[in-house]
Amino acid sequence: MSLFSSFSRRFSAKKAAAPSPKPQPSSKAKIAPAAPALLAQAQAQAHEIIFQAKDEALKLRELTDRELASLRQEVTTKTRQIGAAEAVLNEKLRHADERLEEVRQLKEEIEAERESLREIKKKGIAKLEKVASFTREEAKKELLTQIDREIAEETARRIRDAEDKAKEEAESQAQNILVDAMKHGATDYVAEYTVSAVKIPDEDVKGRIIGKEGRNIRTFERATGVDLDMDETPGEVRLSSFDSVRREIARLALERLIADGRIQPSRIEEYVAKAKNEVERIMFEEGKKLAHAVGVYSLPRELLTILGRFKFRSSYGQNMISHTLEETKIGLSLAREVGANVDTVRLGCLLHDIGKVVSDEEGSHVELGIKLLKKYNLPQEVIDCVAQHHEDTAFTSNEAVLVYIADAISGARPGARYEDYEEYVKRLTKLEEVAKSFAGISEAYAIQAGREIRVLVNPEKISDSETTKLAHDLKQKIQTELTYPGVVKINVIREVRASETAT
Repeated sequence: MSLFSSFSRRFSAKKAAAPSPKPQPSSKAKIAPAAPALLAQAQAQAHEIIFQAKDEALKLRELTDRELASLRQEVTTKTRQIGAAEAVLNEKLRHADERLEEVRQLKEEIEAERESLREIKKKGIAKLEKVASFTREEAKKELLTQIDREIAEETARRIRDAEDKAKEEAESQAQNILVDAMKHGATDYVAEYTVSAVKIPDEDVKGRIIGKEGRNIRTFERATGVDLDMDETPGEVRLSSFDSVRREIARLALERLIADGRIQPSRIEEYVAKAKNEVERIMFEEGKKLAHAVGVYSLPRELLTILGRFKFRSSYGQNMISHTLEETKIGLSLAREVGANVDTVRLGCLLHDIGKVVSDEEGSHVELGIKLLKKYNLPQEVIDCVAQHHEDTAFTSNEAVLVYIADAISGARPGARYEDYEEYVKRLTKLEEVAKSFAGISEAYAIQAGREIRVLVNPEKISDSETTKLAHDLKQKIQTELTYPGVVKINVIREVRASETAT
């Protein structure tokens, strides 16, 4: 800020603060005497302002001089420091130039030594080639060949050692995995072998069940599709049917009819209908419980109901729910151990035997299971597991192999299944006897556990056209007289042989 500007502002401020003179009368006589006093006052104020301005200017100059002196001192110090640093830097640059020159000389010396070594190496190689009768390339090739041979032998030895060790460890590891899987597959269910029977309070009830001229028993058997056996065991009525669901419906209906006491055709049909509804509800709940127990939550309601039939189905005395739970737990444990697709194994184990409870179509339980799963658009990987769990076709995935192994472990473990060999032999014998009851049959053989009957006919007594009719008649008789699980395949074979003896 300049001194003139400061002085101007101060003068303006004092001028503005000075009291303005009171207005006087406009007579020229009064104005003239007051003018010298006002002028003297203004001059005094002007002198005071100038004095103050000079005083402030002196103060500012002193302050400026002090700051300027300080700056000059600082500049002098900095200049001295820069000069010292410059001297140090110059010294370092000089040393660096000297070091660089030394490095250059050393590099030249090393290069000269390297060139000398090259010459010595060439002379040495030439002497070696002359002594060994090998060129350098030939010696190199021979050396590499020998190294390759040694490496190959060492590699083969290590591979053999690794294979032997892997075999030793694999067997032990496989045993551990299987034992662990079976341990995790243990269930709270107990394998069972059941025969449907209904207790009766007295023998008179059998008469009411039969009814007048047998109308009650005929109505009951027609409504349920189950045969009633009154004479096998006193105090109970046995229900005979390979369809476990029908047998359960018949059992519930008969128990309630006996409790009601009013056994007549109309009541029979009413109780059978109620029993069907109740069994349908039970099957759905059991199927849902089974699916949820193994971690499956997205199956259609129809499939859950079909799965619920496992509650009333046993295979060689092993309840299907028990077998399915056990197998699925084993399969899941194996799948986790070997890194297979756990969800595929889960569904494959859960559904592998679903064809066993499909009773309204003909075919093996594998074929029926495949057809059912395709109907509900299950993944092909799951269908393959079902199709291959009895090795009917070649395995296409590790998951299918695991389902097969889990099924075998669950079914083959001690105590899992009970088989009535006496009944088994009786059923096969009866099947052969029914086949032999037809005229013109020379031999009949029940094979594949009673799932197939092979009949050999006498070609002199039965013609080709009669062979077809015989197969049809035999099928009708088996369906009428025998009770059997699944299906029975009938093969009638007619073979003509001609022989002569030359003398």
